[in-house]
Amino acid sequence: MSGTHVRRPDDRQRGPRTVSARRVAFDVLRAVQVDDAYANLLLPTRIRRAGLSARDAAFATELTYGSIRMLGRYDAIVGVASGRRVDDIESDVLDVMRLGVHQLLGMRTPTHAAVSATVELTREVGARRATGFVNAVLRKVAAKTDDEWDPLVTAGRGGDALLATRWSHPAWVVAALRDALAAERSRDELAALLAADNVAPRVQLVALPGLATDDDLRTAVRPPDPTAGDTDADDTDSDDTRADDAAGEEPPVRAADDEPDDRPVSPVGIRGTAGDPARVPGVAAGRLRVQDEGSQLAALALTRSSDVRAGERWLDMCAGPGGKAALLAAEAAQAGATLVANELVPARAGLVRKALATVAGDDVVSVVEGDGRRFGGPGDARFDRILLDAPCTGLGALRRRPEARWRKQPEDVPELAALQAELLDAAVRALAPGGTLAYVTCSPHLAETRGQVDALMARHGDVLEQLDTAGVVRAVAARDPQVADGRTVQLWPHRIGTDAMFVALFRRTA
Repeated sequence: MSGTHVRRPDDRQRGPRTVSARRVAFDVLRAVQVDDAYANLLLPTRIRRAGLSARDAAFATELTYGSIRMLGRYDAIVGVASGRRVDDIESDVLDVMRLGVHQLLGMRTPTHAAVSATVELTREVGARRATGFVNAVLRKVAAKTDDEWDPLVTAGRGGDALLATRWSHPAWVVAALRDALAAERSRDELAALLAADNVAPRVQLVALPGLATDDDLRTAVRPPDPTAGDTDADDTDSDDTRADDAAGEEPPVRAADDEPDDRPVSPVGIRGTAGDPARVPGVAAGRLRVQDEGSQLAALALTRSSDVRAGERWLDMCAGPGGKAALLAAEAAQAGATLVANELVPARAGLVRKALATVAGDDVVSVVEGDGRRFGGPGDARFDRILLDAPCTGLGALRRRPEARWRKQPEDVPELAALQAELLDAAVRALAPGGTLAYVTCSPHLAETRGQVDALMARHGDVLEQLDTAGVVRAVAARDPQVADGRTVQLWPHRIGTDAMFVALFRRTA
């Protein structure tokens, strides 16, 4: 995230005013840059505070997420168009221009509206001295399409560096994704994967087994009521806005309709929800939850890998914030099992309790706090099924967490891999003979996936066997999950529209 001379937007004196969608996007982008904020957490709050209409909320959402996803490419374009190194451009001015470039190249905002509104935003955030510069650079940007800019910003680059600029990923992430695809002989899919990471994901819901009703399923995909009022639009596809008189087009090109097959891949998954999911009755009641279908398949691979015996004890070792734990709890309640949901961070443990409150009673679920590595000590009870959804780089969820690609660094991987290995050792100790362990990451990085599996079997191959994870996931899925044959599973967003979840199943033999 480039740019110098940091200025915090909230440091300026402001009088009463109407906050525009573009200003909301700018404030969130600055907070992401300056304060390491998370866009998915901050943006809904800022949208509500600004009182944006549903249309403007959708515009702010696409403008924010799209600008962050494409930040690397847009910086390259700004550098060429301005003739300056982006590190020499004041950071707040650079952020304003990132928003302007996304409107011009990533959305269907008319040129005059995008340029004039961005110049006005430059004045509004206290950078009046830069309005002429911003105007000139954006008009240069607007003179070419995104495709026409490509040879200019990739000139002199090759290999991963070229793909990094073209698809707005750090080069080390491109290399990691290339290696992960190559491990299943799918190297030729790299461009499709990188492109999928830049498409806003469509909302996916989980219908909790035993709780969701037929009416919940019907109303979840019903077209939104145009009289229902405004929405926070946290996960919706975006529309253009009429925040200024000239902006009023169709939804932007970047939409989840590019997914090849939008049917649910999870047997409890729902796609096709329009508008704010919080307005869906089943979601409001807690019987439906917003959850990526990759996460659903990971949890179900554990619970449905074999018949459940009444009285089984299950453990979710790293349960926060509670999405997978809720699905496990619903499955446990139906099968006569019990679940212990463990979380290290007290605040996240509170989220787990909230997520489970309406799913099952205390006789089925208990939430505990502590380091997952403590399990399996002498005299501790053993568990029949354990989910280890391990802390990871999150490179499989770059569509949903746009800032993650710019924050994570290659030096983060060894530290995370060491923690993952320690958690796996604890999971093996805590697993009862005949019990099943699901190792899950939201990352396809080989050091966090196949590398961990190989190392685990080298350490514990005398008491563990690998299961046919691909066969289990295919049997669980509602349609072909398009996974490679083998004892591990890697899901991919460009194939089935889910996060790039990794799943490996093990059984303890002794």
